[in-house]
Amino acid sequence: MIKRLQRWFIRIAMIALSVAIVLVVSIVNLANWFSVRSELGETIALLAENSGVIGRGSSRLMIGRSKHARNIMNESNWFSVYQDVSGQLHAIDLDLEDEPDEQLAAELAAQAIASGRQTAFLQDYLYLIREDKAGRTVFFLNCETRITAVRTLALISALACLGGVLLAWLFVTLASRKAVEPTLQNMERQKQFITNASHELKTPLTVISTNMELLQMETPDNQWVRSTQKQTAAMRRLVDELVYLSRLEEENAPLSMCATRIDTLLSETAEPFFAMAEYAGRALTIHAEEALWVTGDASALERLISPLLDNAVKYAAGKGDIIAEAHQAGRHVALTVSNPVAEPLTKEQCERLFDRFYRADPSRSKEKKTGFGIGLAIAAAVAEKHSGAIRAEMTDEHRLTFTCLLPRTNPPVH
Repeated sequence: MIKRLQRWFIRIAMIALSVAIVLVVSIVNLANWFSVRSELGETIALLAENSGVIGRGSSRLMIGRSKHARNIMNESNWFSVYQDVSGQLHAIDLDLEDEPDEQLAAELAAQAIASGRQTAFLQDYLYLIREDKAGRTVFFLNCETRITAVRTLALISALACLGGVLLAWLFVTLASRKAVEPTLQNMERQKQFITNASHELKTPLTVISTNMELLQMETPDNQWVRSTQKQTAAMRRLVDELVYLSRLEEENAPLSMCATRIDTLLSETAEPFFAMAEYAGRALTIHAEEALWVTGDASALERLISPLLDNAVKYAAGKGDIIAEAHQAGRHVALTVSNPVAEPLTKEQCERLFDRFYRADPSRSKEKKTGFGIGLAIAAAVAEKHSGAIRAEMTDEHRLTFTCLLPRTNPPVH
């Protein structure tokens, strides 16, 4: 229970932190890209407005522009390609760009014109097409430096984001124990109370039971004595189950783990329930694949299987048989027990079946059925202690199915 609580705390904290970090990094990079894209668009638009004749240090055409815009123009490299009405391409202003020759400039211009877009990025260039009656001019602005800077910022921020997530995970993991400490203490106090109360109850229960046995010897046909003995025995079973459940929920539960055949254990545990099912007018069917091994405590696993079968036999209603199965499910062993029900349970009711003393409907009342409503809670605790999981669900409209998944292990080597 505590480990599961810690895992949920770590998971929720990490999701929140990761989303916040990724959101901040994404906003920073998007803002940077939009800013760079806006500056590049403004620059190439200025080139197109002045037919690409702006050179470095050209102050006349930059009058009224900000110092930042003038610096961008002075630091930029560009060239243009003119296409006449016959379709011929003529590279111009190549002296302002170091890399492309006339052939490469013509190829880039042909690709830009063929794209059908007025402006876009092509390789490391931003192009802009302007048309007039005599033809069209394709202006190219070298954006390699700016794009490299954007990519570098994105890479650095991504690495910083990853590092931040890892550090956050380490911190949350270390702090999770402290965060769940109040809950842990509260649970420990509850378990200690149950254990202490159970031990305190055993003495008066023993005295009552002994006194009733003496009274029965004197008055063997007294119905009040028999009723008291029955209720005393029921109270003793409840105390024993509460103590067992409390010990199971301890961090170091007293379990003896070894390789156990779950198919054999299922068949052996189901033996007493065949007669119970037959008495209730039901058929209990067992389907178990052979050689299904798990690492676990055999007696604890028996206390997992037993309440599932007991629940199925007691509360089966309507038409249909009770079916218990064990089969391989990937890396797990799946143990399922299903029975027909008169009224389908809701999802919330199915989830609460494993709560202590919970009864899903009036038909499960203590007056009509024996039991304390704690067997399924013990089954869930056993499954958790074996690194497994258990759930209840309606597999069809009138059939309740319990499914327990336990990690599968290899058979022991003799």
